[in-house]
Amino acid sequence: MYTVVDIETTGTGATGNRITEIALFNVDDTGITDSFSSLVNPGCEIPPFITGLTGITTAMVRNAPAFGEIAEQIEAFSAGRVFVAHSVNFDYPIVKREFAACGMDYSRKKLCTVRLSRKVFPGFKSYSLGKLCRSLDIPLRDRHRAAGDAHATALLLGRILSSKAGPEHIRKSLNARSQEATLPPHLPRQTFLDIPHVPGVYYFKDDKGKIIYVGKAIDLHKRVLGHFYDSSSRERSLCQETRHIDYETSGSEIMALIMEAVAIKRHFPKYNRAQKKIRPAIGLFSYRDQDGIRHLALNRVGKGQQALKVFYGVAEARLFLENLCTDFGLCAKYCHLQEGTNHCNHFRVPRCQGICKGKQSVKAYNELVNEAITSLLEARKDSVIITKGRTNTEQGLIWVRNGKLRGLGFAPSPWSADKLQGNTLEPKPNYPETERLLEAHCMRHPDSVIVLENSVQLEALRPTSGQTLTFF
Repeated sequence: MYTVVDIETTGTGATGNRITEIALFNVDDTGITDSFSSLVNPGCEIPPFITGLTGITTAMVRNAPAFGEIAEQIEAFSAGRVFVAHSVNFDYPIVKREFAACGMDYSRKKLCTVRLSRKVFPGFKSYSLGKLCRSLDIPLRDRHRAAGDAHATALLLGRILSSKAGPEHIRKSLNARSQEATLPPHLPRQTFLDIPHVPGVYYFKDDKGKIIYVGKAIDLHKRVLGHFYDSSSRERSLCQETRHIDYETSGSEIMALIMEAVAIKRHFPKYNRAQKKIRPAIGLFSYRDQDGIRHLALNRVGKGQQALKVFYGVAEARLFLENLCTDFGLCAKYCHLQEGTNHCNHFRVPRCQGICKGKQSVKAYNELVNEAITSLLEARKDSVIITKGRTNTEQGLIWVRNGKLRGLGFAPSPWSADKLQGNTLEPKPNYPETERLLEAHCMRHPDSVIVLENSVQLEALRPTSGQTLTFF
């Protein structure tokens, strides 16, 4: 009926790790009926911290069989049985990948004794295998070795099977249409079913209602489910702490990206790594040298300095300046894309009209630089980015000034600048991440940007509910 499995690996996560030991116990209604265990040669060194945790050394597995040598034996041992493990979404994907590396398909129904224990034995502070065994007086020997942990898990499964509610919970978990095994232990299935297949932002919350992770998705339902299939240690910890999931629909990917960036900066969730680091600003500046030639140069933005344009990455800044040089025929030398050279010969920027060789007048070259600067200043006008709405009858609006986010909102479709009155935009703070997202979107989708040409259109952006937009 059931095969209880435990493995030891070369790391604490699931991705990229190899099995160093595996143990299997077959269990039916009468108890444990058979067992199999073996060390496994992972084909690589075992890190010292893993040896300290499990006691398994590289020397111990050097002469052990590779997984491929025992794969058929494991497959036959567990054939026709349910794959059971304590936190099954860690063990099962690794075992499945090991079989795939041998050219074999390994597919089993699966059960998680963590999730089952929370339902059958509610009220414990911890459901880790060690603490659960102590609470239920289940013997656990050779902790962090495959045979010891698998044997204790098999005894735990026996307790679940013999309990009054256990068989029914197992039946529900094994239902072919059920996604129970992939969900966090504390997340009601209905919460997941309510998440739609549309673009938006989702919020994982802990038992105190605190946001611990923010993400964006083109398909909320699929993306959220993806977290539960990811068996990395970080994802497993996130799912174990999740008690509720909230979401907001956005209508479009760019709106979701901006909503995500703003939410991460506002809530600073513990499991979000990206966008939490404050990046130094790099500015595009202009100055004249002793010969009167106007230079463009990138440099860190100091306190009180006003740059022509601000960036938050060196590569991004240089690429922008290279494109600006190309568009306006500027010299890579005098834009400081090349240093220590007499004449420009940049591999991504066409040669200039000769300012660096004395073949172009200073006045003529400076006029080109002024045109480039004017184009940057023109881009600072107030504008609205039009995106898809949450329904077919509305469109999304992103208000931008000087390349910076000002507000978000939705309006009835079709939208036009002369019908702004009455639309509501929610003010949003601007961050480096939102600036980068807006600039990238505008470069890829220039037709979605509507420049506001007069004060009447700008004033119409203000909501009519009495709320005043905050200027950041």
